[in-house]
Amino acid sequence: MKKTISYALALFLLVGAYSCKPKKEDPPVDTTVTVKDIDGNVYNVVTIGTQTWLKENLMVTRYRNGDPIPYLLDGTDWWEATYGARCYHTNDSLSNKKIYGSLYNYHAVVDSRNICPVGYHIPTVAEWNTLIAFLGGEAAAGGAMKATTIWNSPNTGATNSSGFTALPGGDRYETLGGFNYLGLRSGFWSNVSVSEKEATSIYIDHDATYAKTYPSLKGNGFSVRCIKD
Repeated sequence: MKKTISYALALFLLVGAYSCKPKKEDPPVDTTVTVKDIDGNVYNVVTIGTQTWLKENLMVTRYRNGDPIPYLLDGTDWWEATYGARCYHTNDSLSNKKIYGSLYNYHAVVDSRNICPVGYHIPTVAEWNTLIAFLGGEAAAGGAMKATTIWNSPNTGATNSSGFTALPGGDRYETLGGFNYLGLRSGFWSNVSVSEKEATSIYIDHDATYAKTYPSLKGNGFSVRCIKD
Protein backbone atom coordinates (compact mmCIF):
# COMPACT_ATOMS: atom_id res chain seq x y z
CA MET A 1 0.00 0.00 0.00
CA LYS A 2 2.84 2.37 0.96
CA LYS A 3 4.57 1.62 -2.36
CA THR A 4 1.43 2.49 -4.31
CA ILE A 5 1.15 5.83 -2.47
CA SER A 6 4.84 6.60 -3.05
CA TYR A 7 4.58 5.90 -6.78
CA ALA A 8 1.46 8.03 -7.05
CA LEU A 9 3.12 10.88 -5.16
CA ALA A 10 6.23 10.71 -7.35
CA LEU A 11 4.10 10.75 -10.50
CA PHE A 12 2.13 13.76 -9.22
CA LEU A 13 5.29 15.73 -8.43
CA LEU A 14 6.82 14.87 -11.82
CA VAL A 15 3.71 16.02 -13.73
CA GLY A 16 3.47 19.18 -11.63
CA ALA A 17 7.11 20.07 -12.20
CA TYR A 18 6.80 19.52 -15.95
CA SER A 19 3.63 21.60 -16.24
CA CYS A 20 5.35 24.54 -14.51
CA LYS A 21 8.14 24.66 -17.07
CA PRO A 22 7.72 27.31 -19.79
CA LYS A 23 6.73 25.92 -23.15
CA LYS A 24 9.39 26.21 -25.82
CA GLU A 25 6.85 27.54 -28.31
CA ASP A 26 5.96 30.52 -26.06
CA PRO A 27 8.96 32.92 -26.15
CA PRO A 28 9.00 36.04 -23.95
CA VAL A 29 6.80 38.82 -25.36
CA ASP A 30 8.40 42.22 -26.01
CA THR A 31 5.83 44.77 -24.87
CA THR A 32 7.91 47.80 -25.91
CA VAL A 33 6.18 49.35 -28.92
CA THR A 34 7.11 52.63 -30.57
CA VAL A 35 5.98 54.42 -33.72
CA LYS A 36 7.93 56.85 -35.96
CA ASP A 37 6.55 59.73 -37.99
CA ILE A 38 8.03 60.86 -41.31
CA ASP A 39 10.47 63.20 -39.49
CA GLY A 40 11.82 60.31 -37.42
CA ASN A 41 10.19 61.44 -34.17
CA VAL A 42 9.55 58.40 -31.96
CA TYR A 43 6.30 57.99 -30.01
CA ASN A 44 5.37 55.49 -27.34
CA VAL A 45 1.94 53.93 -27.64
CA VAL A 46 -0.62 52.80 -25.08
CA THR A 47 -3.49 50.33 -25.44
CA ILE A 48 -6.64 51.33 -23.59
CA GLY A 49 -9.51 48.89 -23.90
CA THR A 50 -9.78 47.98 -27.58
CA GLN A 51 -7.89 51.07 -28.80
CA THR A 52 -4.20 51.88 -29.25
CA TRP A 53 -3.15 55.53 -29.02
CA LEU A 54 0.06 57.52 -29.32
CA LYS A 55 1.16 58.29 -25.77
CA GLU A 56 2.64 61.68 -26.75
CA ASN A 57 1.35 64.66 -28.68
CA LEU A 58 2.21 64.78 -32.36
CA MET A 59 5.14 67.04 -33.36
CA VAL A 60 5.55 66.18 -37.05
CA THR A 61 6.47 69.00 -39.45
CA ARG A 62 5.57 67.25 -42.73
CA TYR A 63 2.71 65.34 -44.23
CA ARG A 64 3.26 61.66 -45.01
CA ASN A 65 4.21 62.45 -48.62
CA GLY A 66 7.00 64.76 -47.45
CA ASP A 67 5.25 68.08 -48.11
CA PRO A 68 5.90 70.61 -45.31
CA ILE A 69 3.11 71.69 -42.97
CA PRO A 70 3.48 75.49 -42.98
CA TYR A 71 4.77 76.94 -39.71
CA LEU A 72 2.99 80.20 -38.96
CA LEU A 73 4.55 82.55 -36.43
CA ASP A 74 2.45 85.63 -37.08
CA GLY A 75 -0.96 85.83 -35.43
CA THR A 76 -2.63 87.44 -38.43
CA ASP A 77 -1.25 84.78 -40.78
CA TRP A 78 -2.62 82.14 -38.43
CA TRP A 79 -5.97 83.86 -38.20
CA GLU A 80 -6.34 84.11 -41.97
CA ALA A 81 -5.08 80.62 -42.90
CA THR A 82 -7.51 78.40 -44.80
CA TYR A 83 -4.91 75.66 -45.24
CA GLY A 84 -3.09 73.32 -42.87
CA ALA A 85 -0.74 75.03 -40.43
CA ARG A 86 1.23 74.30 -37.27
CA CYS A 87 3.05 76.15 -34.50
CA TYR A 88 4.45 75.72 -31.00
CA HIS A 89 2.78 77.35 -28.03
CA THR A 90 3.96 80.98 -27.80
CA ASN A 91 6.23 80.11 -30.76
CA ASP A 92 8.72 78.67 -28.26
CA SER A 93 10.15 75.55 -29.88
CA LEU A 94 12.94 75.09 -27.35
CA SER A 95 10.73 74.97 -24.26
CA ASN A 96 7.45 73.66 -25.64
CA LYS A 97 8.08 71.37 -28.62
CA LYS A 98 9.63 68.45 -26.74
CA ILE A 99 7.12 68.53 -23.89
CA TYR A 100 3.88 69.44 -25.60
CA GLY A 101 4.47 68.76 -29.29
CA SER A 102 2.92 70.99 -31.95
CA LEU A 103 -0.40 72.78 -32.24
CA TYR A 104 -2.25 72.25 -35.53
CA ASN A 105 -5.32 73.86 -37.06
CA TYR A 106 -8.19 71.70 -38.27
CA HIS A 107 -7.19 72.10 -41.91
CA ALA A 108 -3.95 70.22 -41.17
CA VAL A 109 -5.61 67.28 -39.43
CA VAL A 110 -8.03 66.58 -42.28
CA ASP A 111 -5.59 67.17 -45.14
CA SER A 112 -5.59 64.12 -47.45
CA ARG A 113 -1.78 63.98 -47.26
CA ASN A 114 -2.12 62.82 -43.61
CA ILE A 115 -0.17 64.01 -40.60
CA CYS A 116 -0.31 60.83 -38.49
CA PRO A 117 2.36 58.10 -38.72
CA VAL A 118 1.61 55.22 -41.11
CA GLY A 119 -0.94 52.88 -39.53
CA TYR A 120 -2.51 55.66 -37.44
CA HIS A 121 -5.16 58.33 -38.05
CA ILE A 122 -6.89 61.33 -36.48
CA PRO A 123 -9.64 59.98 -34.19
CA THR A 124 -13.31 60.36 -34.98
CA VAL A 125 -15.73 61.68 -32.37
CA ALA A 126 -17.00 58.12 -31.97
CA GLU A 127 -13.48 56.92 -31.18
CA TRP A 128 -12.99 59.66 -28.60
CA ASN A 129 -16.33 58.78 -27.06
CA THR A 130 -15.35 55.10 -26.90
CA LEU A 131 -12.25 56.07 -24.92
CA ILE A 132 -14.21 58.39 -22.63
CA ALA A 133 -16.86 55.74 -21.96
CA PHE A 134 -14.23 53.10 -21.19
CA LEU A 135 -12.64 55.45 -18.62
CA GLY A 136 -15.86 56.00 -16.71
CA GLY A 137 -17.74 58.55 -18.76
CA GLU A 138 -17.46 62.25 -19.45
CA ALA A 139 -17.39 63.30 -15.80
CA ALA A 140 -14.46 61.07 -14.80
CA ALA A 141 -12.38 60.29 -17.89
CA GLY A 142 -10.20 63.41 -17.71
CA GLY A 143 -8.76 62.36 -14.36
CA ALA A 144 -7.83 58.96 -15.75
CA MET A 145 -6.19 60.60 -18.80
CA LYS A 146 -4.21 63.45 -17.19
CA ALA A 147 -0.53 63.15 -16.35
CA THR A 148 0.14 63.55 -12.63
CA THR A 149 2.93 66.10 -13.21
CA ILE A 150 3.45 69.30 -15.26
CA TRP A 151 -0.19 70.42 -14.90
CA ASN A 152 -0.83 73.58 -12.88
CA SER A 153 -2.41 73.11 -9.47
CA PRO A 154 -4.85 71.69 -8.49
CA ASN A 155 -4.73 69.09 -11.32
CA THR A 156 -7.99 67.77 -9.94
CA GLY A 157 -8.40 64.00 -9.81
CA ALA A 158 -5.36 63.27 -12.00
CA THR A 159 -4.31 59.62 -11.79
CA ASN A 160 -3.25 58.81 -15.37
CA SER A 161 -4.60 55.33 -14.63
CA SER A 162 -5.21 54.89 -18.37
CA GLY A 163 -1.61 55.65 -19.35
CA PHE A 164 -2.87 58.21 -21.90
CA THR A 165 -0.70 60.91 -20.25
CA ALA A 166 -2.59 64.01 -21.40
CA LEU A 167 -0.45 67.15 -21.05
CA PRO A 168 -1.64 70.76 -20.73
CA GLY A 169 -0.37 72.01 -24.08
CA GLY A 170 -2.86 74.87 -24.23
CA ASP A 171 -4.15 76.18 -27.55
CA ARG A 172 -4.00 78.95 -30.11
CA TYR A 173 -7.16 80.89 -30.84
CA GLU A 174 -8.24 81.60 -34.39
CA THR A 175 -9.06 85.18 -33.37
CA LEU A 176 -5.81 87.15 -33.80
CA GLY A 177 -3.77 83.97 -33.33
CA GLY A 178 -3.35 84.42 -29.57
CA PHE A 179 -2.04 81.68 -27.26
CA ASN A 180 -3.86 80.46 -24.14
CA TYR A 181 -4.07 77.91 -21.31
CA LEU A 182 -0.54 76.44 -21.27
CA GLY A 183 -0.36 74.36 -18.07
CA LEU A 184 -4.13 74.55 -17.70
CA ARG A 185 -5.78 72.67 -20.55
CA SER A 186 -5.45 69.88 -23.10
CA GLY A 187 -7.29 70.45 -26.35
CA PHE A 188 -7.31 67.69 -28.98
CA TRP A 189 -8.79 67.55 -32.47
CA SER A 190 -11.18 65.00 -33.87
CA ASN A 191 -11.55 64.71 -37.65
CA VAL A 192 -15.26 65.58 -37.59
CA SER A 193 -16.60 68.85 -38.99
CA VAL A 194 -19.86 70.16 -37.51
CA SER A 195 -20.31 73.25 -39.70
CA GLU A 196 -18.49 75.40 -42.22
CA LYS A 197 -16.54 77.08 -39.43
CA GLU A 198 -16.47 74.53 -36.60
CA ALA A 199 -15.23 71.02 -35.86
CA THR A 200 -15.35 68.81 -32.77
CA SER A 201 -12.51 69.00 -30.27
CA ILE A 202 -11.93 67.42 -26.85
CA TYR A 203 -11.10 69.41 -23.72
CA ILE A 204 -9.50 68.36 -20.43
CA ASP A 205 -8.86 70.96 -17.70
CA HIS A 206 -6.54 71.31 -14.70
CA ASP A 207 -9.33 71.97 -12.22
CA ALA A 208 -11.81 69.24 -13.23
CA THR A 209 -11.98 65.51 -13.95
CA TYR A 210 -14.06 65.70 -17.11
CA ALA A 211 -13.15 65.02 -20.72
CA LYS A 212 -15.70 66.68 -22.99
CA THR A 213 -16.32 67.22 -26.69
CA TYR A 214 -16.91 70.78 -27.88
CA PRO A 215 -17.40 72.52 -31.24
CA SER A 216 -14.36 74.71 -31.90
CA LEU A 217 -13.36 77.09 -34.66
CA LYS A 218 -11.39 75.27 -37.36
CA GLY A 219 -8.68 77.91 -37.19
CA ASN A 220 -7.87 77.13 -33.55
CA GLY A 221 -4.61 75.37 -32.78
CA PHE A 222 -4.87 72.18 -30.71
CA SER A 223 -2.73 69.19 -29.89
CA VAL A 224 -3.11 65.96 -31.86
CA ARG A 225 -3.20 62.37 -30.65
CA CYS A 226 -3.35 59.69 -33.31
CA ILE A 227 -5.14 56.36 -32.92
CA LYS A 228 -4.21 53.05 -34.56
CA ASP A 229 -6.11 52.08 -37.71
